[in-house]
Order: sequence, then structure tokens, then C-alpha cells
Amino acid sequence: MIPTRARAPYLEVALASIAPQAHAAGAEVLVIDDAGPSPGGRAQAERFGVRYEPHERPRGLNVARNTGVERSGGELVVFVDDDIEALRGWLAALLNAAREHPDVDVFAGPIRPRLEGRGGWGSHSCGREKAPITTLELGCSDTETRYAWGANMAIRREALERVGAFDESLEQGGDEQEWQDRLRAREPRARVLYVAGAGVDHRRTGSDAHLRALARAQYARGRAARRFDTQRRQAPSPTRELTTLAGCMWHVVHRGCPAGLTMVAHSAGRLREALRERTGSGDAVSRSATAAGAGPAGNGADPGGDYKAGTEDFLSGQSGTVGGIDGVLRRLRDEATDAWEIASAKRLRLDLAAQHEPPLRRVLAIGVVRPEHASLAERIRAELLRSRHEVELRTCPPGELGKFENLNRLLVERAGGSPDGSPIQERDWLLVVDDDIELPRGFLDRLLFLCERFSLQLAQPAHRLSSHAAWSVTRRRPGSVARETEFVEIGPVTAFSRATFDTLLPFPKLRMGWGLDAHWAALAREHGWRCGVIDAVAIGHRVAPAADAYSREAAIAEAREFLARRPYLRAAEMQRTLTTHRRW
Repeated sequence: MIPTRARAPYLEVALASIAPQAHAAGAEVLVIDDAGPSPGGRAQAERFGVRYEPHERPRGLNVARNTGVERSGGELVVFVDDDIEALRGWLAALLNAAREHPDVDVFAGPIRPRLEGRGGWGSHSCGREKAPITTLELGCSDTETRYAWGANMAIRREALERVGAFDESLEQGGDEQEWQDRLRAREPRARVLYVAGAGVDHRRTGSDAHLRALARAQYARGRAARRFDTQRRQAPSPTRELTTLAGCMWHVVHRGCPAGLTMVAHSAGRLREALRERTGSGDAVSRSATAAGAGPAGNGADPGGDYKAGTEDFLSGQSGTVGGIDGVLRRLRDEATDAWEIASAKRLRLDLAAQHEPPLRRVLAIGVVRPEHASLAERIRAELLRSRHEVELRTCPPGELGKFENLNRLLVERAGGSPDGSPIQERDWLLVVDDDIELPRGFLDRLLFLCERFSLQLAQPAHRLSSHAAWSVTRRRPGSVARETEFVEIGPVTAFSRATFDTLLPFPKLRMGWGLDAHWAALAREHGWRCGVIDAVAIGHRVAPAADAYSREAAIAEAREFLARRPYLRAAEMQRTLTTHRRW
């Protein structure tokens, strides 16, 4: 079982080492392509005589593992990553161990790091730290171990059937560990056997082996690891995380060890996530969770994990309100990111590209404007109409209707009451815009360019780090251009392509609309639409937090009733990033 995502050179080496051993043993090999179907991926699999099973769109590592289990046979399921090279005798050693130890359900093999090329991590290391990729080396004899890791792991199918599928809400943190914890909770005497003869090399090549790329990956792994520890109620305090970070930094300076920056990055990711847990709600308590009867956000309402009894599973578990010293620090980070984008000419290159692509589009923008936000709404109008595309903007005051009731009214209105306004079916894009946001210059041109470059049907601009934003997945990620996600929010800005109109329009007759984005996410999965957050076009949402102008309890009650009869995605799924695009 080889999950992969757009890494053909790595997969080539993995298949060259695995396929001959599998064919000799009479084993089937499945490549689960999480990047979506591709002729190149299918041809590569056919060349090695293995099965190719693509997802329709990116779904995540554990989804790929579950897909492989569902679409395969065989009593033993062997999982590897696409960036390994199996050593001679690897599969035979696993099969022999499975025969000799019928009472063992999980088997692990050595995972040895191999960082290739000059100028990589190894050339900067003092030799005291481990390689910053998954490893497992327990000597030359078979022995029991606590965990098997997904780069080299075998599980009996009957154990998978007893314990259940891998948790699809996890990504990069505890993805296979959580399954093994479930196994032990169910069967306390369950064992994991380390098979010394079943070794693989875990590879990084070219720029992937360089310090910068490894540090970036470790930062993301650190954040995911902290989320997983929080879910298990085993996360250390932020003070301890800070102490660990200081120790890693001391190592870099005292030992003269640049490679130690990967440890710094991992620890910084953990600390960043710990601070988010404390400050994401503004007062360390999720107001949305509290309204539903839940406790502190850091005590079980973590977006990457399970939700406490009483917390609605369509809420993020955080209010996302930004203020105090955290708001100041976030604004500084926003300014630093802005400065880097300008200095690196990233914005200039994006603006130039957006002047030529896509072809001129017909865009309808609609929104409800409150009198107290009239001046801000006028700046929004000016920015949208500055676009090179053909834009019509329709707005109305709230009156006695709710947001989505007003939006439906605007959908069928003619511009200014005249008969020349085009119906929505003749538009290429629909933009729903709130009245309390700050748009960057060149907003719409850049947004449409990136939406169409990455074939997104539902999209939103990222929130600036200093914005009020309840969903952490929607905050901008420095270094990212756009990310494919499981969902987009109902506001403050949402972009709909024409492909979604027949299904999503008119909007349901809702006043506040909470939970509607969870339903959209389920429909997007059903119809194969790509959803995404555009990091290169970040907006500011600072005027007021969510539910400032209406009852939070009423919004939750409306959402409960709406979702009771409709499919929707759980919040833990909606927090996932499927693919990050760093270039266009």
C-alpha cells in the first residue's frame, strides 16, 4: 500500500525496490494517488505492474490508507510511504515474521534516514541530533516496540476489521499512532514486533534535503504533533514548550549546529499551536463552545480532535476573536509577511500574471450593508469595481430579513431596477461579500486568477493573522499561495464558480447561516468540487467578531435544525488542509 501525492520521482524509486519483491512473493501492490487521477501516475504504475487507485481529489493520508484497505485483499496489509527505498529481503522478512508470530497483529521494520545531495542537512549537523524525518532503528535483533510508523508498517487485516479504519481527521500528527492506541485500548495485551531484517531507507533528495525545506516541514509536524497531544490530553504546558524551544536554540548556538534549526522549527510549531490553544478564543474560552455547553477550548475542543459532549460538531470550537497582546503580535507577523511578499517581488509577479489570465469574466458581487459600515462598504465597492473583469455589485440594507434571505433577494434583482441586469446563470462567478472587511489592492483580479489556476469551484481569501476568524484553517499561511481544503466559510468573502450555481443557489432560507458551510462541504465532496483558501490574497476582518450583531444561541439553534435533515462534514474534517500550493 503506497499512498502518494504528486511525487513521481520518489515513487519511481519506491516501486523499483518494492515491485520485484512483491511479484516474487505473490503480493499485490496498490498505489493510492491522493493528488487525483493522472495519466502519468497510471502509466508509472502500469510500468511496474501494480494497481493504480486514485482519489478524485486530495483527501489526506489516512483516507488514502483506508481506501487501500477497502480496495485490496490479503491477510497482511503492508503500508509504506512513497519516499522510501525497500532494502533487499524487506518483504520476505515481514512475511516470515507474520508466519512465525501468529499472535502479533502489528509489525514494524527499520526506517533509516537517507538525505541525499550536497549542501543538505547532514553537511550542517554536529552529529548529536537525529535526522528530521521519521526513523526507527532498534538494532539487529527482532524485539517488541511501542509503535510502528507508516513509512514501514504491516497490520493484519483482521485487526483492521476489529479496530476500525484510520482516523481521517488526523494529518501529519498521530495518524497511525492513534490507530495503535485504539488497538491497545481494546486489547491491552496487543504487541508490536520490530523485524530487524525488514529495513527501508527513508529518502530526501535535492532541495527537499536542504535545511530550509526540512525546517519548514518540521514546523508543520510540530504543530500537528501538539494538536494530537492535546487531543489525547497529554500536551505539556506552553511554559514547558517554551523551555524546550529555548533548549533547541541553545543547542544551535552553543554547538555551532545549523542543522539544529530543524529542532527549533519543530519546537516552534508546537509552541505556536500551544499559544493558539490559549489565545484563539481571546479569553481562553471558546464562546461558541460555551454557548453550547462546553468547557475551555484547550480542554477537548481542539479542532484536530474529538469534540466534548455538548459541543456542536459543526462549530470550530473557537471564537477566533483577536485582541490584546496577541493581536499586536499577529499584526506584526502580518506586516512581516507583507514586507517579504513585496521585497521578493511575489506580489508584483502575481499582479502581472493576473493582468492576462483568466479571460475577462462576468462577476456578480452581492452583500448586505449596515448603515454603520457605509464608509467601509464604499471602499469595498471601489476595490471591486477597480477590477479588469466585468463586475456588477448589488447591495441592500438588512431590514427585517436575515443575511441569506437578503442575499436571495439580491440574486434575482435587476441592477438598479433596470431590465438590463443579467441573471446569475450568465455569470462566471458569484462573490458574497460582508460589509466589515478590508480588501487588498488588486483583490479580485488576483483572487480569480488563483481560483482558476488551481481549478477551485468554491474559494475564499485567507484571513490575515490579525483578523477575527473562528477557523484556524482559513488564516493565511506564510509561503503558501493557495491551499485546497475541505470547506470554505459562509463569510466574510466567499467565491462561487458557475459550476456550483444549480446546486447551491438560491441559498436556503436562513437568517444567520451557521452550519451552511458544513453542508456545502458535503456537497462539494459529493460533486467533486475543489475548495480552497487563497493565502496570497489575505483580507482583514477586524471590525467585529462573529455573532456580534445577533444572538449566538439563535444561530446555533438554526444550524441544528438545518443540518438535522442534511449531510454535512464534521468540524475536525473541515479544519484539514489537503494540498498546499507554493507556486502558480
